[in-house]
Amino acid sequence: MLSACDRFVQSRHDEMLTCTTTSSMDLLVGTLVLRPYVFAFFVAFLLLGARDLGWRRTFVFGGWVLPLAWAAEFLSTRVGVPFGLYHYTGSTRGQEIYLANVPLMDSLSFTFLAYASFCLARVAFDGKAVAGWTLALTSGVLMMLLDVVIDPIAVRGDRWFLGRIFYYQEEGVYFGVPLSNFVGWALVGTASVGGYWLLTRGARGSRPAPGSALYYAVLAFNFVVTAWIREWVLLGLGVLLHVTTAAVLYAVHRRPALRPGMESQKA
Repeated sequence: MLSACDRFVQSRHDEMLTCTTTSSMDLLVGTLVLRPYVFAFFVAFLLLGARDLGWRRTFVFGGWVLPLAWAAEFLSTRVGVPFGLYHYTGSTRGQEIYLANVPLMDSLSFTFLAYASFCLARVAFDGKAVAGWTLALTSGVLMMLLDVVIDPIAVRGDRWFLGRIFYYQEEGVYFGVPLSNFVGWALVGTASVGGYWLLTRGARGSRPAPGSALYYAVLAFNFVVTAWIREWVLLGLGVLLHVTTAAVLYAVHRRPALRPGMESQKA
């Protein structure tokens, strides 16, 4: 039988556990409430990835990209590599989940951005024998082209529901974003797909088309936000960039694949 002292200690222990559990649940709910669009795109990645790559490879993809993206963000906020030096304001601490100084949802977004870019690259190269590094590099460039639209409006987060969650140490030349950021996105995107390629020994998947639609869904969302905050020049440049990109991808897709023996005939 427990003494009065033991009962008091036990009740305090249970209270602390309840408080910790509630706090963690509050953070999880807060994360979803603050970033419902990120969560929606992430769920789309899981569902589309499961049909395309299978559940196991989808988890491999996410399990590789998430820590890679977090490490890239963590290093960038410390030494400026690979995205350039920037800082999170911490304005949402206590409202959403952070990993060290980086909001979880920011790193999580790289999973569906990299997957969507990987899908679009596969659609462009459909039926063509391309090396894994070519597919990874193309995916990285496509992910960087998404960020050309995403990052300038993220810097202006105080003008829409994102909020001012980060800032660059020095204002960049492209609507406040340094060019080093885009180089970093291309590198991280390439490493994301390249790492998955190595881990799965070249598993391409079977249904990339829905994932490429996810790419354009993310793009459309950011175009809408750009229009909402009335950044018309930024919107016009983004549309021009991605219409041109789509035309190039369509031309690559339409180019007939070389049949066996044609290489020797051309020699």
